[in-house]
Amino acid sequence: MYDGIVQDLIDEFGRLPGIGPKSAQRITFHILQTPSFDVARLAELLTDVRARVRFCDVCGNVSEQDRCSICRDPRRNPALICVVEDAKDVSAIERTREFRGLYHVLGGAISPIAGVGPDDLRIAQLMTRLADGTVQEVILATNPNLEGEATASYLSRLLTTMQITVSRLASGLPVGGDLEYADEVTLGRAFEGRRTL
Repeated sequence: MYDGIVQDLIDEFGRLPGIGPKSAQRITFHILQTPSFDVARLAELLTDVRARVRFCDVCGNVSEQDRCSICRDPRRNPALICVVEDAKDVSAIERTREFRGLYHVLGGAISPIAGVGPDDLRIAQLMTRLADGTVQEVILATNPNLEGEATASYLSRLLTTMQITVSRLASGLPVGGDLEYADEVTLGRAFEGRRTL
């Protein structure tokens, strides 16, 4: 639609996840029309992120060092490991301030349709971490979708041979939700996970 470099920038923003053509166009024109927008700072941050950020050698979380801040924190409980699909999930759980153990980021979920199998995930690294006997409980916090369920089921079967408690995050009705709008799977999980008051 636009000439040369403007369209190239729109196309480049449009390649980012969650940004469609309209959003890419809005971002591009915001940069063009806002004199105070610091393009040099944005370019510097993008370059620095690619150069300095890596994945933690222990858990797979994002970090600027070999080990992330959570793995380096001596106050964390090493007997608990919460297994998540992506580094973004670590941040979501940390915001709750409920979990004080360590994490293990798989780097995705099992998805035969997408060609992602167990060997494509960081499952071997998880098994290595569990081998020394320090961990007493593994909490499976994969997404409550088809791929997340398949991954949790695979890990659960894999871990049954070890002397480790395996648990799964509860799922069910959201606070403020209406029963009439809940799907059958969500309602079923809510009944399974009910507790005595």
